[in-house]
Amino acid sequence: MADTIYKETRKRHGLTRDEVCDKAAELDFPLQPERLERIENGKFSITPEEIMLLSKIYGEPTLCNHFCANECPIGKKYVPEVEVKDLSQIILEMLFSLNSMKNSQERLIEITSNGQINDDEIRDFVSIQRKLEQLSITIESLQLWVEQMLADKKINLEKYNEIINE
Repeated sequence: MADTIYKETRKRHGLTRDEVCDKAAELDFPLQPERLERIENGKFSITPEEIMLLSKIYGEPTLCNHFCANECPIGKKYVPEVEVKDLSQIILEMLFSLNSMKNSQERLIEITSNGQINDDEIRDFVSIQRKLEQLSITIESLQLWVEQMLADKKINLEKYNEIINE
């Protein structure tokens, strides 16, 4: 049986289960090595609180997205798994998506102006909906990139939070 993402991540960071649990205790979150082992071996389901904790300990916000997209029953339906990309690739994808939407704005207004979607409009509407979904995924990718930069201390967290909270 292949290692779970939780075990792979711990190993990649060179930590033992005991060390992870010690770090959890420092964050006032009791986590027993036995529970972590069962989570890592797929015998116990991980809770959202434990995901948040491990994400913080490892400095890997991608764990949260993985959980939501693959393990949470609600997230499986509504949350796409976001791929970690370079900033330049994210920005190019965002510009492409925005330009694509610019061309679709008038058609979307035309389709939805009467509050319903007719049979002859469904194909265009679904096409526009897909473009919007791609833009949403690109925005989530940018957010994940920012969270990773904050976790890696490549963006000043205090200054970032100060501006976010203005």
